[in-house]
Amino acid sequence: MTADLVARRVTNLLAPQVLVIVMPPLVGLLAQGWRGAAWGLVASAFCGGVPAAVIALGVRSGRLDSHHIVDRARRTGPLLAAAAAVLVALALLVLMGAPTLLVATVTAMLVALAVTVPITLRWKISFHAAVSAGTVVVFAHVLPVWPAVLAGAAVVALVCWARVRLTHHTWPQVAAGAAVGTLTTWATLSAFGLS
Repeated sequence: MTADLVARRVTNLLAPQVLVIVMPPLVGLLAQGWRGAAWGLVASAFCGGVPAAVIALGVRSGRLDSHHIVDRARRTGPLLAAAAAVLVALALLVLMGAPTLLVATVTAMLVALAVTVPITLRWKISFHAAVSAGTVVVFAHVLPVWPAVLAGAAVVALVCWARVRLTHHTWPQVAAGAAVGTLTTWATLSAFGLS
């Protein structure tokens, strides 16, 4: 298997939409069993499903180049739709009494978007790196910390390598994405008293 093929597979398998759809039910399941997983599905539907649908429609209509939105100039609309969907998810989770960890996780997604969207309007920060790094921080709250952090760091490094290998980002862009994802998620979970 060539390096480019590996990079494409990593990019697709660990795309932000995929992680945002898969992570909340898994975190809910690990933290609170099947009830937590059900809450996580609500978060997934809005935080991942709605943006994925918006992007798919954009690709189908020709307005977007791919589901990775390589062209930075085309990111604004889908990212604003994602922020709106995350806000709806957050409101629903709060109003319906969802577990604190899921409310904090969705809040962290919103905070990360609040930081990365203005940056990407001027500079192409890596959302793949940001979301993968934030996912590691959340999983470190429901799994044994050091194994989660060490395995997660390897996964984030692989994602960063893949984005650079495919020339979709530079090393500074993936490093900045990983830093933003880590710091915003950690700070948000800490604000909820979860660190």
